[in-house]
Amino acid sequence: MPRFLAPSQAWLFGRGVDLSVFAGSALVSVALVLAAPWLGAVGDTPPWAWVLLVVGVDVAHVWSTLFRTYLDGEELRKRPGLYTAAPLAAYLLGVLAFLVSPAAFWRLFAYTALFHFIRQQYGWVSLYGRKARASSTERALDAAAIYAATLGPVVWWHAHLPRAFWWFVEDDFLSGLPAWVGTGALVVQGLVLAAWAGFQGARVLRGEGLQGGKVLLVLATGVTWFGGIVLAQDDFTFTVMNIVLHGVPYFALLLRYARGRLAEGGYGALAPVVRAGLPGFLAVLLVLALGEELLWDKLVWHERPRLFGEDGLWLSAEVMALVVPLLALPQATHYLLDAFIWKPGREPALLSRLGWARGPGDGSPASTPGESRVTHPGAAS
Repeated sequence: MPRFLAPSQAWLFGRGVDLSVFAGSALVSVALVLAAPWLGAVGDTPPWAWVLLVVGVDVAHVWSTLFRTYLDGEELRKRPGLYTAAPLAAYLLGVLAFLVSPAAFWRLFAYTALFHFIRQQYGWVSLYGRKARASSTERALDAAAIYAATLGPVVWWHAHLPRAFWWFVEDDFLSGLPAWVGTGALVVQGLVLAAWAGFQGARVLRGEGLQGGKVLLVLATGVTWFGGIVLAQDDFTFTVMNIVLHGVPYFALLLRYARGRLAEGGYGALAPVVRAGLPGFLAVLLVLALGEELLWDKLVWHERPRLFGEDGLWLSAEVMALVVPLLALPQATHYLLDAFIWKPGREPALLSRLGWARGPGDGSPASTPGESRVTHPGAAS
């Protein structure tokens, strides 16, 4: 009889974690959207959802990169050029773009974020393939499935602007694509995903089983991107579908890394924060995220007086050109650093810190830097 799962290679973090961060994220997103009428969340994202999702997940996951980078003295000493150049380059590029026009800045920022979101999903599926030592054909089909699941809805979105939501600000995406291009993108998406599903079915029939976590990841990506863009009718739906699947798995990755680094004696005075586990980890990130949003509201948006108070500063256009890229710097630096910090081929200790050096809990053989590599948003393949 055919096997439906390949137990030795089915999971990335482990059955429970994979089910929670990938399938669970998608299910929570769908549940929140379906419950929106009872939650008073139809239309614009309500304040409670903004705090929970935008601040508590999206902004907080950006700050979690600190545990891989700037909070680790040894890491800073190892690559000082990278950790100096990345924020400096991001800031200078942001200022230049804002001086061209605020619209140019937000358009550049939106497309950079979009690339980052898509690459993260590719990174997860690529890591599954490397852990399973999948064939080049299967890895290519997995990549095609992820890119179809993400780019199909995005192209459709560009062909149906304006919508009831934007990535960051109004008109940050380019409009003008004819509607038939969007329809064609969804047709291509369906064909690619059908081919991928057929390949997975053939694996089962051959008795090879499935990587359960990878299958759930692709399905979760397809559901949230299609639902959050094509089917979405309001900002709340887009926000929920856009953020949860992106941020929650990244928390799992960073927490796993932080625990591995702690076991090596890392973090110094900050070690008790990591030792406290998920509550301590999230508490630090939430404080940083709220601090960032406080500054955004006081200096730029002036939209949430009930949360951040009535007083604020109204800045001139010249000052805004310096302040807005500075406030966006944590996010921009997060995008840039992710291209460099998840490559165990250059840093063999990374695999052991993540608990993947010997395929923990799945019986897979030890990986070597030449055989396995973490890919992530912006990381070169």
